[in-house]
Amino acid sequence: MSIDVKSWAKKYKELTEKDETIKAMAKYYTCSFLFDMGSVKVIIEMHDGKVKNINTNPGGLDPYDFALRASEQTWREFAKPVPKPMFHGIYAASFREDLKIEGNHLVLMQNLRNFTVQFELLRQSGVPV
Repeated sequence: MSIDVKSWAKKYKELTEKDETIKAMAKYYTCSFLFDMGSVKVIIEMHDGKVKNINTNPGGLDPYDFALRASEQTWREFAKPVPKPMFHGIYAASFREDLKIEGNHLVLMQNLRNFTVQFELLRQSGVPV
């Protein structure tokens, strides 16, 4: 059972802002990214390690630096407390599953450590699909 996207966004923001690792090392973590989950899309804007905004209804022209696009099933696998092999990280899933990483890869790489910590919070927040 999925939760509605607005409730998910609130929970994800709270988890991000309470995360001790992000607090400790994300002073310059500034970027925006799209999670394309099929029927649900969200743009998360980070500024200096804090969630500036989570756009739960992005339009086609709303900007972001990079995007992760995958099927709903893939997102559900990412969100399991202990994901199956190849769903433990974005690169494994992009090599072997249906995850596509698009956009400005430089920005992703510049923020990869913080983004990875934040991405793994999906295991606590679940996903809205």
